[in-house]
Amino acid sequence: MRSSNLTLLTDLYELTMMQGYYKSGNKEKVVFDAFYRENPCGGGYAISCGLDQVIEYIKNLQFSTDDIRYLRSLNMFDEDFLEYLSTFRFSGSVYAIPEGTVIFPREPIVKVIAPIMEAQLVETAILNIINHQSLIATKASRVCYAAQNDGVMEFGLRRAQGPDAGILGARASVIGGCSGTSNVLAGQVFNVPVKGTHAHSWIMSFPDEYTAFKTYAELYPEACILLIDTYDTLKSGLPNAIRVFKEMRESGREFKNFGIRMDSGDLAYLSKKVRKMLDEAGFPEAIISASNDLDEYLIETLKSQGAKITSWGVGTSMITSRDCPAFGGVYKLAAIQNEEGKFVPKIKLSENTEKVTNPGNKEVYRIYDKATGKIRADLICLEEESFDPEEDMVLFDPNETWKRTRIYGGTYTMRKLLEQVFDEGKCVYTSPNVMDIRDICRKEKETLWEENKRFVNPAKVYVDLSDQLYALKQKVFNELSSVKYNG
Repeated sequence: MRSSNLTLLTDLYELTMMQGYYKSGNKEKVVFDAFYRENPCGGGYAISCGLDQVIEYIKNLQFSTDDIRYLRSLNMFDEDFLEYLSTFRFSGSVYAIPEGTVIFPREPIVKVIAPIMEAQLVETAILNIINHQSLIATKASRVCYAAQNDGVMEFGLRRAQGPDAGILGARASVIGGCSGTSNVLAGQVFNVPVKGTHAHSWIMSFPDEYTAFKTYAELYPEACILLIDTYDTLKSGLPNAIRVFKEMRESGREFKNFGIRMDSGDLAYLSKKVRKMLDEAGFPEAIISASNDLDEYLIETLKSQGAKITSWGVGTSMITSRDCPAFGGVYKLAAIQNEEGKFVPKIKLSENTEKVTNPGNKEVYRIYDKATGKIRADLICLEEESFDPEEDMVLFDPNETWKRTRIYGGTYTMRKLLEQVFDEGKCVYTSPNVMDIRDICRKEKETLWEENKRFVNPAKVYVDLSDQLYALKQKVFNELSSVKYNG
């Protein structure tokens, strides 16, 4: 799977449009924006993820002999177009918000500037990669926030929608904040921590629970988490685990990173009982780990009930983002370069206000409160615009323009979010490793206000338009509306 040729990972209509552009001689350079319209799970933010896989996809984008043979068999493509595809290489430029960054609706996550045939071809794969990993990274971030400072392990491989979703979902989960994954292949490919305990079948395969625990502890004295709910959590599992812990300590062997795991029952009630019994037995440092169809809402509830769990194993709900299974990212044309080399803005109209796109070649700035370092707003502007943080800035809601906020000069800072990834076909960006992206993500989330992170009715971070971009949007909108109503 790791060596798969992904060039045909596209919708058929991308290729039929490419042939149409080719036949009509349409080679204009265009700007496409990939963005999303609503935060997943009704949340207050999302996490950008998947850029490294987009880079690898574009680097290796070429039609093999088998690809050309298959396309020929469809009887839809002419030989001159297939000949063009046989020597195809991406020659455009790509800008993107780096992985691990907090992002918000409507702002470009990826911007592609390329000849229209090339920009059209990469649409499907970019959306497939960014949509999936950003969704899972966002879900993982929410789960880790609910767990507060406890460790969260991702172990959803067996419930993921296929091997790729399991491997890349594990990557995204770690970026979102998980301390490790049970997925060994993800550990190998992305150099992230792999963790795990044992199954109920391990215990059931031995004559008794104590022997199963003892054998496991002797094999893994530095990573000994015993599953105590196979028969009876409090009357059998925990007493046998404590017995093994005492014997290991008395033997003088190095014994650390030990504790218990529960996968069933009333986790709040049981964890309090387990903590009390472990402490009384002389093991206050023992880890109490829990699993059993956990998600951010259940973890938050257990925390509010005083559960004594210190480590969480989350599977299905995180790897599938079960309550919100799609990110909803889209890819829209924003500008076409004319003969003079100037980008002519394009807009998509809709009866739904939120589906009217922002035209032009754009940049995204993040505005921070200077005193706290927290995000005040994001500003989408035209690429050539610049701003002086020492001057007052008036921000306004682009849909409800009477809603305005003045930010006084000297009280805020700004930074560009889009970084160049490809320059005329050459990759000019080096992705950090996954654990470094995880650290970036952690720091990014610290710039959110606590009100932005809550699960129910979170405070909104506004994504506003600059005066110039708003005026351009209105101009293009009015011109198109005039054509529409005047025939």
